[in-house]
Amino acid sequence: MSTLVADFWPHSGLTHLARDERGWLRVTDAYVSHLLRRPELALVPESCLAEVALHQALARSPARRVSPQELARIEDADARENYTVFLRFRDGLLAAGTLEAYYLQLMRSGAVNVPAVFIDAVVQALLRNLLDNCNDAFEARAAEMLFRSQRVTLQDGQMLAGDRATLDMLNDTAGLGEVGRLLRQSGALQPTAQVKVLSADNAGQYWQESDRHHFLLDLTHELTQDLSHGLTFKMTRARSGLKALARVLERWVAHLLGVQVHIEPVHQVTDNAWRWHVGLDVESTAILNDLYQDRPVEPERMARLVSLFTLTFANPAEMRADMAGKPVYLGLATNAEGVVRIKPQNLLLNLPLASAS
Repeated sequence: MSTLVADFWPHSGLTHLARDERGWLRVTDAYVSHLLRRPELALVPESCLAEVALHQALARSPARRVSPQELARIEDADARENYTVFLRFRDGLLAAGTLEAYYLQLMRSGAVNVPAVFIDAVVQALLRNLLDNCNDAFEARAAEMLFRSQRVTLQDGQMLAGDRATLDMLNDTAGLGEVGRLLRQSGALQPTAQVKVLSADNAGQYWQESDRHHFLLDLTHELTQDLSHGLTFKMTRARSGLKALARVLERWVAHLLGVQVHIEPVHQVTDNAWRWHVGLDVESTAILNDLYQDRPVEPERMARLVSLFTLTFANPAEMRADMAGKPVYLGLATNAEGVVRIKPQNLLLNLPLASAS
């Protein structure tokens, strides 16, 4: 077992975890303590004595048993519910032993009984582990899409993904906190451009920025250059956010399922023998299901598709016999508000694996 050091994603919790012989992340008391420091469980001036006592007891002994009576003594109902949920989450982690085992068990159970914030925390730690030896800022930024919602906009021919929480905050406060919100409301302040598109020129800054969520990721498939005589020339982009996302998804599948796959972004599906697809989010799942069933899809819904991908298995024998050698098609789409919320568990639950047939 190797203890992990260094962390380029603040709050990922990776430094509080350890790898087992398989390379999976073993749950430790230090990691549970890290989770206990989340804002949802932070003490506030209004915290009652029972809540303070429980918080301090857990800080000293993160894995200690908490009786129903201790929880019942917490006066505030919301705080009591927060601790109830946290302890269910903690107990699940400790019982599973590793983050990977917990995540797979939870998703395969079909009964997700913990809030998204805790699941996202687990996904972030898993991805940080996968990127431990990665020096590619594009892949690191693309990996954020698996645990942080993105706003996708079309600007000057580029499809750009920006961190939803960051963009909403900047739009509301111009990056100046509560003072900025008041100034915006009074009309004395206009939004300022504090975001930048990740590029080869500024990629090195990603590792140095105190808030990496200010980087936009370019999800454009190709750049089109107009030539003379009505000709156009399409250039495949050397640094593609979609290709970076594909590499991250390959790592994700390999680590959690032990299966090697190759994923490539594509413009459209022209396969008359289309057999299998997986939506990476709720919207693309619905769109692909409709297309597969030859149901009409309105142009407005089709326009929400950010990208399609082909997924192929390195070893066709690891696929269901009736799918061996055939591609799996993936989809990525926004909702009506232009938000992408990737569900990384979809790739783990819905691939045509031989072991699941």
